[in-house]
Amino acid sequence: MSAVTARVRRTGLALFGPVLAVLVALVISALVIALIGENPLSALRVMLDLGDSPSQQVQSIVVILNRAVPLFLAGLAVSIAFRMGLFNIGVEGQYRIATIVAAAVGAAVVLPGPLHVLLIVVVAMLVGALWAGIVGVLKVTRGVSEVISSIMLNFIALGTASFLLTGPFRGSPEGASVITTREIPESGWFPSLNGLLTGMGLAEPRTELFGFLVVAIVVGVAIAVLLERTRFGFDLRATGLSPSAATASGVDARGMVVKTMLLSGAVAGLIGLPDLLGDSRAFGTEFTAGLGFLGIAVALLGRNSPVGVAVAALLFAFLDRAALPLQFADIPASVVTIIQGTIVLAVVIANEVARRLALRSAERAGASSSPPDGGGDGGGGTPVPDDGPPGNSGGQRVRAGVPGQPRGAQA
Repeated sequence: MSAVTARVRRTGLALFGPVLAVLVALVISALVIALIGENPLSALRVMLDLGDSPSQQVQSIVVILNRAVPLFLAGLAVSIAFRMGLFNIGVEGQYRIATIVAAAVGAAVVLPGPLHVLLIVVVAMLVGALWAGIVGVLKVTRGVSEVISSIMLNFIALGTASFLLTGPFRGSPEGASVITTREIPESGWFPSLNGLLTGMGLAEPRTELFGFLVVAIVVGVAIAVLLERTRFGFDLRATGLSPSAATASGVDARGMVVKTMLLSGAVAGLIGLPDLLGDSRAFGTEFTAGLGFLGIAVALLGRNSPVGVAVAALLFAFLDRAALPLQFADIPASVVTIIQGTIVLAVVIANEVARRLALRSAERAGASSSPPDGGGDGGGGTPVPDDGPPGNSGGQRVRAGVPGQPRGAQA
């Protein structure tokens, strides 16, 4: 019974941070809406209204899912680095440079459908991994903080993508208002899931449900298994908790930093593909931006768990869809931005509160299990749950680092 109680307590503490963050964000947003002279309840009704007819409701769900797929991949990419104690802020640049190169390669070849799509996916993952790998190499060889290097590489990636788009990869004619690469042939398009919706008896949506949703689910399951059920995942978490202890146990801490950034970058390379292969078919000046930075918020809210990241991505996608109905109701769409920003701030505070509660709970459990005379194993403390805030894969205040590197260089 004690084991069940401990599990329930850990689950409650894991859910405490995200739930508290969302509630605080809603309260603050309601106050803001009231201050600008609008009714918070009316705004909430508008946000929750998915439409009157079945076709409108299905269309709203498709819009939410299509937005959630890249957000989930972005949050997953960030969370992989977080579990190691690394702050990969460069996801934005990694997916932008990966998407434009994948779009150019996809437009330059014609292959049978599955091979064509596979080539585009592999190219995007390789480019994203290589771009993120630069951050890992700089950290382990020169002691450069991954925060600084990834931010700088964002600017380099965006500048490089702009040069490629207006130069060698340009496919739109001179004088066009929107500059794009050449369109990917139909053999490189990813099939939609609209047939699945109609097969379930639902109305046909106006837009296509991205078939990349299936790929995102597969990637999420694979990452969850890799991090939780394999030696690589154990080494990754161990290095994040204490590089020196991991090295003493035979783990190559420096190599794990590079491998983690490569894996994070490979997942980041997939972020732009749902839109590229499911809708736009080309990379252009109007291609979706900012997904990498939103991925940080999604990973924070999801507490670095693939399931939590999926729920957080759906929440942020729901909020993004609500921006347009709010405008139609004469309520500023910036309310959505306020809610998202408040969630980010609240989740950091709530995670810290949850961490302290978990630590106190572990200390009480350790004290109750210790012999009265203070003997035993030296305290009998219970480990803190392994779902702590970013940069802390075990819920303890231990920063990741590289053996021999000053702690001051850590993010």
